Amino acid sequence: MGTNESLVSISNTIFSGVVFDQQNSHPEGRFIIYNVQIDMPPKIVSDGIWGNTDIGALPDKATLPLLECQILTIFLVTQCFHLVLKRLGFPYFVSQIMTGFVLGPSLQIEYFKDQKSKLFPYGSEDLLNLVSTLGYTFFMFQNSVQMDFSMITRTGKKAWAIALCSLMIPTVVGLSLCYCFMEHVQKTLGEFDGDNLPVIVIGHSGCSFPVIASLLSDLRILNAELGRLALSAALVMDVINSVVTGLGTAIIHTLKTNPQDSSKGLELAMCAATKYVVFVTIVIMVGRPAMKWIVRNTPEGRPVKKACTFVVVIMTLTAGLFGMWAHQTVLGGVVLCGLLVPEGPPLGSELIKQFELFTSWFLLPIFVSCCAMKIDISAHMNPQLVVAVVTVIVVVHLIKMFFTVGICSYCNMPITDGLCLALMLSCKGVVDFVTSVFLFDSMFLSNQTVSMMAISILVLGSIARIGVKSLYDPTRKYACYQKRNILNLKPNAEFRVVACIHKTSHIMSVKNVLDICCPTITSPLVAHVLHLKELVGRSSPIFISHRLQERVGSNHNYSEDVIVAFDLFEHDKAGTAVVSTYTAISPLRFMHDDICYLALDKVASIIILPFHVRWDEDGSVSSADQNIRTLNARVLRRAPCSVGILVNRGSSSSSSTHNNCLISNSVKRIAMIFLGGSDDRESLSLAKRSIRDCSCNLVVYHLVWAHCEANWEMMLDDEVLKSVRGYYGMHENVSYQVVTIHEASETSAFVSRIANQHDFFIVGRRHGLKSPVTAALESWTEFSELGVIGDLLASPDSRTDASILVVQQQQTSKVVTGEIDI
Repeated sequence: MGTNESLVSISNTIFSGVVFDQQNSHPEGRFIIYNVQIDMPPKIVSDGIWGNTDIGALPDKATLPLLECQILTIFLVTQCFHLVLKRLGFPYFVSQIMTGFVLGPSLQIEYFKDQKSKLFPYGSEDLLNLVSTLGYTFFMFQNSVQMDFSMITRTGKKAWAIALCSLMIPTVVGLSLCYCFMEHVQKTLGEFDGDNLPVIVIGHSGCSFPVIASLLSDLRILNAELGRLALSAALVMDVINSVVTGLGTAIIHTLKTNPQDSSKGLELAMCAATKYVVFVTIVIMVGRPAMKWIVRNTPEGRPVKKACTFVVVIMTLTAGLFGMWAHQTVLGGVVLCGLLVPEGPPLGSELIKQFELFTSWFLLPIFVSCCAMKIDISAHMNPQLVVAVVTVIVVVHLIKMFFTVGICSYCNMPITDGLCLALMLSCKGVVDFVTSVFLFDSMFLSNQTVSMMAISILVLGSIARIGVKSLYDPTRKYACYQKRNILNLKPNAEFRVVACIHKTSHIMSVKNVLDICCPTITSPLVAHVLHLKELVGRSSPIFISHRLQERVGSNHNYSEDVIVAFDLFEHDKAGTAVVSTYTAISPLRFMHDDICYLALDKVASIIILPFHVRWDEDGSVSSADQNIRTLNARVLRRAPCSVGILVNRGSSSSSSTHNNCLISNSVKRIAMIFLGGSDDRESLSLAKRSIRDCSCNLVVYHLVWAHCEANWEMMLDDEVLKSVRGYYGMHENVSYQVVTIHEASETSAFVSRIANQHDFFIVGRRHGLKSPVTAALESWTEFSELGVIGDLLASPDSRTDASILVVQQQQTSKVVTGEIDI
């Protein structure tokens, strides 16, 4: 072997001997032949410094230390790139690809060549690719589990029209151009590159659902109306593209492996298509019933057994191997099996919990960088090929954007929203990049073509993210210039309320607030009760209107306790109250969009939010959910109407008795502490509604600073208080008390004194620009979202079982005063 001049020895490797067969290898480097010698058993773990003084401490002489060094290097370089690029608005996968370019042959710097050859010697790439490819396989399975395939049957006409036009028209136009000039292209570019231009057209005409879902999640518009439309269109495009690609792969593979039977081309194609249909049918008929059985046999509220998750993983890998019989890749069977998993808890959420960290955040970045290391973007580029590929990509995306914007304009959508939707559907990401590298490995694309594909994916992914972020502001629709609050509500108008519930323990306290609103025939109550649940194990959020039975996203029965409770409330208040119940299942960081959008759509005057803290019977804090607190803070900043935070001081057991007493007792003791300012005026307007019921006793405590000077805010306050001092003051169930405050400590003492004298408190969150009554107490406030008075009532020092409603009046500008510190 060594005497042959065509054989060149390669010393830098983990093998004992590697010789490059220069004569039999492909001249363009598409496949390389090596003669390899390996020691058995192979050296997996280093012997250490004392085990072998020659090579024991060298990481490149043992497999495991070398693999660890490679993984560590990839993560370090990726994070260095991401540290800079994320500040410029680039997505994370750009950093992963750039890492591959730096560590691969694309970076042609003489100083690094020897270092890279030591870090990635011949023989180590296979192990690194094998480990990371397994991670990508389960990443695709995880994404298919999160997809709600049934959503495609409920997608509206607008989404179908956008999806079909964005997919079909660019594909038809692009393929027509390729085949019309195929002969000229083959002469200019060569037969290989010319024949594979249609692959580029098909790759850029479609879009990947996981890529679009990741983009929307990063931009925090997954729950926005435009985000939901983009998800629906992307799902339709991805499903159609997957089915066509699956059939095409089976047919092309069959025809290529049987070139001698060219006369039986149609028969072979039909046989391949039949195999594909049989494969899909068998996987569906076996997989779906098995997974439904697992869900049925899992007790409600309990996690799926570990043995069941192992069974699902084995089924997934078996489906991947079975797909090879139908001439599909292993990923085809894995993705199909993932689509069969029932979305959400218990099975879907458990699988996501098991796979997400290890696959999405550990193995996937390694795999993307390994794919980029296969590409040499520094190689010489054929100018004619560059022009041809760039022209095809630009034409395809211009047509896609033109028709997307056109359909949006026809549907009376703003041009900006249409452009944002077009950018979303043109976005490329990890899945598109890996697919192009797979085509390169399968000899469908040359190095020059795949290099341009990689660059185009980087450009399109970055433009889409930066463009949508700069053009689309999801909060602008909440910037309402109409007055949607209680103070400006007409006397006999409907009182519209959006009440939020996270847990069943919130039901009774919300019913008490609605009861205090005292609906009448002349001024009825229209309540929209929204049950909020965290989205787990799926990509698409759900919003269900139980009154209209608009079950968007699932056929499961949600919120039964909430529905029954408020149906009974509506029955008790027949003729004076109408209650509609909803369920919103979305990620925690997007829940505020569901709340604000419902309030905007239903023209609500106030949103009622439950406080994040629960108390025990002895007054100590039982639990505190910081996620709910963060949600409340976001709603306070963006709400299109007034907001009330409801604090229920009783425990889940004792408060039930107390709250029932509040509803059924003949006397309900309600107090309103008035200091001044827009929030207090709003609170007083709500408190005045309660005295329509003769069983409600309202006491208005007006705290006045002894040394105050008259100002505009005080004039507005006096105007609102006239009704309490005058007309309402003549009623037996209304009393008005002026409390003069000389120093801030008197405020705290007064609140503590009356805390046990009432069943329900209504207070404002902020009290003018700077109220001297509470100025000295602001630095001691624990929960800024409750304001000073609300925080005093909710503190452990106030021994009370009373509920507290802290009201913030509608904000007319985007900047909310009194920023919340969490």
